[in-house]
Amino acid sequence: MEKIPEKFLNSDGTLNSDALLKSYSELEKKIGTMISVPDANADSETRSKFYRAIGVPQNADEYPTNDMFDDESLRQKFFEIGLTSSQVEKIYQIAEEFLTPVLSDLFDMQNERNAIAELKNFFGDENKMREALRAINTFGEKYLPKDAFNSLCSTPQGIRSVYAMMQSMEPQVQTDDSQSKNLTDNELRRMMRDPKYWRDQDPEYVRKIENGFKKLYS
Repeated sequence: MEKIPEKFLNSDGTLNSDALLKSYSELEKKIGTMISVPDANADSETRSKFYRAIGVPQNADEYPTNDMFDDESLRQKFFEIGLTSSQVEKIYQIAEEFLTPVLSDLFDMQNERNAIAELKNFFGDENKMREALRAINTFGEKYLPKDAFNSLCSTPQGIRSVYAMMQSMEPQVQTDDSQSKNLTDNELRRMMRDPKYWRDQDPEYVRKIENGFKKLYS
């Protein structure tokens, strides 16, 4: 027979029934407040009681929000799997730490693609864009401070500004004998037969011919 604890005995060694009943009553109350971890077969009431006890909010709208990653459907997913508010906060912190640099790179790539598409549209096609950019780079190195040129060329609008500046400073078309003069349509077409134009696509030579036609017909 198990020995009865002294706290349940009177001074004369007899059973103290009052102390025993009081202890049982306190134990019953404690058991009533204990939370069982629900298993796969637990009913909704047991599951809800457990979630409230560990800190899961009453509904998905009570979760903390995040400017970059927050979404109503995402919060609903958090609620369905029973995440606490503190766990959601931690998820946001981890996402910001690891995903923000990746998203930044993606935004940069998207901006670069958009810029290239804008410049292609402005210059006509990819080949013309590349020729123009080479000419702009040569012009910038020759006439503009490096910092100012790099700053201007950081956006499509800046590149177009440099191109307009280059066009406004374009000298008269020069012939092969280096004489500056306004050429006729026939003379310009003769220059187009030069391999520098049709084969090599020399940017400077092509640009001089194009500007010659602009001066004739604009």
